[in-house]
Amino acid sequence: MFPDFGLLTNYNLAAISATHMSKRDYYEALNIARNADEAELKQAYRRLAMKYHPDRNPGDKMAEEKFKEAKEAYEVLSDARKRAAYDQFGHAGVDNTNTGSGYSSSVADFGDIFGGVFRDIFGGTRGGSSQSYRGADLRYTLDLALEEAVFGTTAKIRIPALVSCSACAGTGSKPGTKPTSCTTCRGVGQVRMQQGFFSIQQTCPRCNGRGTIIPDPCETCSGSCRIEEQKTLSVKVPAGVDNGDRIRLAGEGEHGDQSGVAGDLYVQIRVKPHPIFTREENNLYCEVPISFATAALGGDLEVPTLDGRVNLKIPAETQTSKVFRVRGKGVKPVRGGITGDLLCRVNVETPVNLTKDQRDLLRQFADSIEGSGKRHTPQEGSWLDGVRKFFEEMKF
Repeated sequence: MFPDFGLLTNYNLAAISATHMSKRDYYEALNIARNADEAELKQAYRRLAMKYHPDRNPGDKMAEEKFKEAKEAYEVLSDARKRAAYDQFGHAGVDNTNTGSGYSSSVADFGDIFGGVFRDIFGGTRGGSSQSYRGADLRYTLDLALEEAVFGTTAKIRIPALVSCSACAGTGSKPGTKPTSCTTCRGVGQVRMQQGFFSIQQTCPRCNGRGTIIPDPCETCSGSCRIEEQKTLSVKVPAGVDNGDRIRLAGEGEHGDQSGVAGDLYVQIRVKPHPIFTREENNLYCEVPISFATAALGGDLEVPTLDGRVNLKIPAETQTSKVFRVRGKGVKPVRGGITGDLLCRVNVETPVNLTKDQRDLLRQFADSIEGSGKRHTPQEGSWLDGVRKFFEEMKF
């Protein structure tokens, strides 16, 4: 029902017409037709609000005036009763008291429409009784043996998590009761502080943006809507994972508040040190000790791999730190690709705990080497040549 505008006599209109003479027609200010619908009205205001907002035009008085004009026009034409009065009596038919200060929970004023402009540009959500909160993501560190990381496995893990309270069905209220609408924000979840033509929207301090309050909290969860429980999950670990890799289990994090969706669980892989092998990307490395005799004369050596044993042929005169490659015995990448190799680095061991006869044999061997007139130790010879050259070039 519209208010009775019959009280606005011709005398009254004439008396106040001077106040509104300088004002531009609201439809003309928004550049819309008089029969424009709500969507056209809203679109026109958004366009002008973005164009003339003071934050985009600092110090521009003309832009500020156009912004105020567009705001005033929208506030009148977006209200059905004010629009009817304006269409019948013009500016004199509406009470244009749009300034002041204080909190407001109204959702049909400038703050909402302009907030909508920035939500369209920057994204975001608005508080209210229907607002829900996504649950937090969780992280779990899973320790694996190298074999499990290389070939894959299925692991059972047990984690603590906040789940929806079954006693109150996640409402937070004692069974038989229910939350009530917040009287501060009237269920909107946000309040508005208005200063002049600026309207600032913020989370309601009483209900923290929920839009509801719980007068009788659930005894099980104390009104928090969630309780902590331990749950066991099965984690399928793909072959080829490495330190720092993460496996995402969607929806296995904490349950959301206000019936919001659950967060995710991220299982972070940590591979335990192996007594024989080390891993670098997709290759495996191992140290292989060999005897002096094997290094000098050559021979066959059995070396381990993660899936069995292979024979490694050691050629004669092998030097320590020589690396031998066993192809295809490394790690197959978790995202596909060529399987890495096993790289065996040999270390020639010096004999220990020799008997007298063995020491005598080694002395005879050393004497035969020195007296042969040939160089049998290439690295030693090269090193001695370098030392000799260094001293010859040194100036004292």
